[in-house]
Amino acid sequence: MTTQILSVPEVYQGQFGDFTITKSDRTGVIIYRTGLIIAAISFALASGLALFYPHEATAIQAITPLYTCFSLALGVSLLTIHIYMKLLHQILQLFWIIGSITAFILGHFDSQPFAITVYNQPLTLFGIGFTFAALTGIFFKEGFCFNRLETKILTPLVPLLLLGHLAGTLSTQSEEILLGIWVIFFLIFALRKTVQKIPTDIGDKSVFDYLKNQGLANG
Repeated sequence: MTTQILSVPEVYQGQFGDFTITKSDRTGVIIYRTGLIIAAISFALASGLALFYPHEATAIQAITPLYTCFSLALGVSLLTIHIYMKLLHQILQLFWIIGSITAFILGHFDSQPFAITVYNQPLTLFGIGFTFAALTGIFFKEGFCFNRLETKILTPLVPLLLLGHLAGTLSTQSEEILLGIWVIFFLIFALRKTVQKIPTDIGDKSVFDYLKNQGLANG
């Protein structure tokens, strides 16, 4: 006789009641983390080209598709990330949309390569900078929730580099160093997410249910 063992989903105790984690929940987390990995690798490759081959036309041209890959992967992560505050989640997604539209315009309607345009015209950061504001939002959320050292470094570092370039207060060497640190810690952050337990990224589902019900009641 064959004994069939049925897997019973683990029940978690939340702030507003018990909950279980479904296959769909786990898939969402995997997609979120995959997006982060792709974004981090794409960003690292693009940054490497900018740092080590700044005068080679082919390398500079290659930054454009790498940035596109970074942006799209980040958008997927922003779509699947678990954030209790719905308004904050929507703001980060809106930031990504604004940054992506700006990058698309610069990448397709400017005569110079995308990377050259952004570097030589810092005012473009008022547009594409929204993408990095959304990325910083992810770093802040991860640092707040999981007390990760790399995200605590990245949260102030990203705006420091971008605003410093915008204001013209950073030397080229300083910008290169900060960019290198950004790349290293972004990769560390993304890689560490792959070994983190999936339920931790889902959070307390009872809170999401509570907030959803509150919204329906108030609506």
